[in-house]
Amino acid sequence: MKKFLAFLIAVLAFAAVASAQPRAFGARIGYGAEVSYQYSFSPATFGEMDLGLIGDKGWYVSGIFDFLLGSTGAVNFYAGPGVQLGTRNYEETDGGNIMKFDAAIVGQIGAEYEFANIPLNISLDWRPALYFNHGGFGWTGFGIGIRYRY
Repeated sequence: MKKFLAFLIAVLAFAAVASAQPRAFGARIGYGAEVSYQYSFSPATFGEMDLGLIGDKGWYVSGIFDFLLGSTGAVNFYAGPGVQLGTRNYEETDGGNIMKFDAAIVGQIGAEYEFANIPLNISLDWRPALYFNHGGFGWTGFGIGIRYRY
């Protein structure tokens, strides 16, 4: 019975904390078309998870932990590290295609504008990447996002 009560208290505490945190869900267009989810851990940090498609070439998932660098009221500036995993079709020299696994450490730096009267935010960011399996530095480019805050 003690274990059950401890479990129940833990579940209720987690639910209370999760429901008190602001979240945002939407889309990001950049390297590909992404479904984007943000979760605030504190007033100064948030996580971002993106699931993206690169046309017919592949897919990827990104997880980034961002820190708020500053704010000018409705505009927030942020940066943070993350990881990206996925697959991509590559053309071989003989004209064929091969599917390869991608893994990278990514960074993100950007700004987002939060509308005062409606629960939306718009962001513009840049993601440099260091790829492990291809070797070398690249970037997933600039991205524009729009998310519904709840």
